[in-house]
Amino acid sequence: MTLYASSNRPADDPTTTGFLSTRRPAGRGIRILVLLTLLVIVAALLFVEAYANASFAPDASSAPGPAASAVPAAIRDGGPVIAPGGAKPRTWRPAKRTVALTFDDGPDPTWTPRVLDVLARTGTRATFFVVGSQVARYPDLARRIVAEGHEIGVHTFSHPDLSAIPAWRRDLEYSQTQLAIAYATGVTTSLFRPPYSSSTDAVRDHDWQVMREASAQGYLNVLEDVDSRDWARPGTQAITANATPADGRGAIVLLHDAGGDRSQTVAALERYIPAMRENGYRFTTVSRSLQTPIVTPVNPPATAGQRWRGGALVWTIRVADGLMVVLWWLLVAVGVLTLARTLLLFAVAVRHARRRRAPAFTWGPPVHEPVSVIVPAFNEQDTIAATVRTLAASDHPGVEIIVVDDASTDATAATVDALGIDDLRLVRVPSGGKALALNTGVALARHDLIVMVDADTIVEPDALRQLVRPFADPAVGAVAGNVKVGNRRRLLPRWQHIEYVIGFNLDRRLYDALGCIPTIPGALGAFRRQALTDAGGLSIDTLAEDTDLTMAILRAGWRVVYQEDAHSHTEAPTTLRQLWQQRYRWSYGTLQAMWKHRRSLIERGASGRFGRRGLPLIALFSVVLPLFGPILDLMTVFGVFFLDRSSTLIGWLAVLAVQAVTAVLAFRLDREPLRPLWALPLQQFAYRQIMYAVLLRSAMTAVAGRRLRWQKLKRSAEVAAGAR
Repeated sequence: MTLYASSNRPADDPTTTGFLSTRRPAGRGIRILVLLTLLVIVAALLFVEAYANASFAPDASSAPGPAASAVPAAIRDGGPVIAPGGAKPRTWRPAKRTVALTFDDGPDPTWTPRVLDVLARTGTRATFFVVGSQVARYPDLARRIVAEGHEIGVHTFSHPDLSAIPAWRRDLEYSQTQLAIAYATGVTTSLFRPPYSSSTDAVRDHDWQVMREASAQGYLNVLEDVDSRDWARPGTQAITANATPADGRGAIVLLHDAGGDRSQTVAALERYIPAMRENGYRFTTVSRSLQTPIVTPVNPPATAGQRWRGGALVWTIRVADGLMVVLWWLLVAVGVLTLARTLLLFAVAVRHARRRRAPAFTWGPPVHEPVSVIVPAFNEQDTIAATVRTLAASDHPGVEIIVVDDASTDATAATVDALGIDDLRLVRVPSGGKALALNTGVALARHDLIVMVDADTIVEPDALRQLVRPFADPAVGAVAGNVKVGNRRRLLPRWQHIEYVIGFNLDRRLYDALGCIPTIPGALGAFRRQALTDAGGLSIDTLAEDTDLTMAILRAGWRVVYQEDAHSHTEAPTTLRQLWQQRYRWSYGTLQAMWKHRRSLIERGASGRFGRRGLPLIALFSVVLPLFGPILDLMTVFGVFFLDRSSTLIGWLAVLAVQAVTAVLAFRLDREPLRPLWALPLQQFAYRQIMYAVLLRSAMTAVAGRRLRWQKLKRSAEVAAGAR
């Protein structure tokens, strides 16, 4: 029997109403290029963020190293300001009763202003050795340091141990800090203090090499005579005593305005400066404290090029900081949504299962009405025979089977004809897609209860009888069956089996309890004819015709329920390419269906109830949560390499534990053996990322307005072979 539906547009017509489908399609290459560009930018910004956020301990007096054979005696015995370059290294000492206060590791938004306030009240000038990443984040504080007459020097960009990093990285540490200072203050500096440095007698060979390199780039190395040890927070009195030079000598004093709680430092300055002045000491900057003054300015004006490049650096760090803030908030949102979903599943799904399995539960009187089973088929010669045989073997009385052959080019029709089964009809139609094939089958069906089954699905003998039991309630318009993956021997189908049990059937219990099941699966679903009529039949507007139809039935006021006892077994894709194609179509089709039914959010009655209850849940748990799920993995990788590794791994394992508990619950509720769950940890490393990519690409396709063709997957017939 051949039917022609010339009034219907082809399923791949780009003018068909759909999610933003009226836009001009964007090229696949352009979308991939845009996506790759975004990924590269995000990765680069994360590296910048990791570099700019390198954690460090405050400067402390370092213990003497193992070797100092290359360090000249004049350096070890000389002053704390050192110029190692030239044939004869030079050093300078502070003049007698002259103190140069130096502050390391800032600027800090809490403590630097308080230090500057004390210095301003006491009329004291000092020298600040700043960390470049901090200058980039707090340029106003660096600007205030210079504006108030203090000197500024380089303390590297990320405060590393310079002797432990390669020379090219040391060059970046100097130059990037210099650029940040130039942008923030309008000056540059020739003063440099190595992180973790101490006095001259503690200089070792590796320190000397670093100092020589810095000198070759035009820097004066500034160490210290006196360490206040404020980094150890020994108390205000101890800091004051430690910072006092002996016998009226001059000193370059090491203090800190960042790197931790500096309240003791601020309090010590309040007492230290007046007390030292009373004892005849004067305070000034490093360059003005020396016995032999340095004539060349240590903070000359920056060039326009330096300020411009410094601005680019600073704004890159600001953007990276902003990205990190966004990622942390997204991570919190993903965590909250995951927790909310988990709690809902545990509270609602468990209650749903217990209620359905209670001895007193009943759908109503037995349903003995005959059913029409529609099987759409396109090139299904390897699986159609097994599907039809299992339908014919059903223990439900009165089963009519209609196979709608959608212009197959293989032996599908001949295979069906050769079965010789009573109450089996083969209908051949021109190519029009799955929705049109199903509509044709509905139009030709003799009965009012209609079951739709995919041509690669094996139906258990009692599945049809169980599936139609909920129709004892006249308000039920559609019933979702319990679809399982039949080919589980290989790893990829086994992952899909876990996904079906957890992500599909467990979620379906939740949606059933809330009265908003979004999808009757194409592999096994039942409908009242009147419900199909009220919904307008299956539409070609979307690629997820089953989701579109289910939403339309709910909006028409019918109940849609889940019958866990109606089992069928479908064939899952066995290759990554086939899996990608299938899930891409599902994800894109779901987005289309949600967009198509968006008006239910503002409508009244049954449509409004579905829109305001179902669409937000579907959007949150089926779109938003999976779409932003990669944030968890991204921040885990970032944390392992650049943050606290132990805390990060503990957090990730906690999430995995929650997922494992959810999986065990789902398998127990579905009466499935737990053995396949050994593959769950592996699923988190590979399969989940594929699903992220699929949904992301679907969202990009939807925004671009591109229509997708209905795609036919190549079947391995493993499930059909098992049925035989």
